[in-house]
Amino acid sequence: MVLKTFGWSFAVTALGLVAAVLYGGWEAFGIVAILSILEISLSFDNAVVNAGILKKMNAFWQKIFLTIGVLIAVFGMRLVFPIVIVAISAKIGPIEAVELAVRDQDMYKQLVTDAHPSIAAFGGMFLLMIFLDFVFEDRDIKWLAWLERPLAKLGKIDMLSACIALIVLVITSMTFAVNAHQHGGTHVDKAQTVLISGVLGLITYMIVGGLSGYFENKLEEEEEHEHELEEAAKKSGKPVSAVAMAGKAAFFMFLYLEVLDASFSFDGVIGAFAITSDIVIMAIGLGVGAMYVRSLTVYLVRQGTLDDYVYLEHGAHYAIGALAVILLVTIQYEINEVITGLVGVVLIGWSFWSSVRRNKRLELEGSTADA
Repeated sequence: MVLKTFGWSFAVTALGLVAAVLYGGWEAFGIVAILSILEISLSFDNAVVNAGILKKMNAFWQKIFLTIGVLIAVFGMRLVFPIVIVAISAKIGPIEAVELAVRDQDMYKQLVTDAHPSIAAFGGMFLLMIFLDFVFEDRDIKWLAWLERPLAKLGKIDMLSACIALIVLVITSMTFAVNAHQHGGTHVDKAQTVLISGVLGLITYMIVGGLSGYFENKLEEEEEHEHELEEAAKKSGKPVSAVAMAGKAAFFMFLYLEVLDASFSFDGVIGAFAITSDIVIMAIGLGVGAMYVRSLTVYLVRQGTLDDYVYLEHGAHYAIGALAVILLVTIQYEINEVITGLVGVVLIGWSFWSSVRRNKRLELEGSTADA
């Protein structure tokens, strides 16, 4: 089971490490290994959240997630995305940005660093909305009940998540502007960019999440009337309608997964520049890490881990909330990537431990009842 699920990841790791040695020697080998570990540690919570969405898809769309989705994640976010950032921030063409990445790595790194506030605002707002919508929803299973019960009651207020997210964004951009002004005003104009980028992150979440939720609800309605639809389809000879609806639902959930993965990868891409500014080594290292995140997502789905350890999803969403706050804080202050990774690992580890304790307690109660 493990080899079947992680087989491609192992193969990509081997190819990536060999390519690194051929490209830059053993030093490049070491950097790729470090970047891979960095990406996995920063994105473990991503895998848990992805698994919660992926388990709703059929085998076909899970394969799409592991093939086309991997190409988008590895080549799109880990290779093309940094180049697009430089092209936009430096107001140059994509080809010139690639030439700059190869020719003048220090300048390339500086341009990406300059673009960090807008990237962090976009990703931070997208992830913050995911966290807020999760904690404001009333759930049967509660992990931190003392916190989640009152939050679920507050969640009955319409549009509360969006209001809180916008308030956080306004405070963030204003703080950024004030601090920049106190230090000479060199980045005051970027406060507006932060505000716009954050609003775009919010809009992206609403559009993609809204469409995904709409078609997911439609799919559930179709499943409830599955037998009636099958009978009607047999009589009419047109079984396509139900399949098409499932396809739309799966497609928008897939799209939601890709945007979610992109938001998670922001900190990894930016953090990678603290280790290397070589775009080739960066793409290999982060790409290898991204493969493991994908495989781990599928493994969690096929093993039914989220059903067995019910608090894992809670821990992952709290890690998302922490990452959102960290991204917004890094607009003004530098935070070490080790801290970012550890926060997610600790929260997910805590939720896993809580799930194990819950399972043992239920097992004990069950055996007591039988006796």
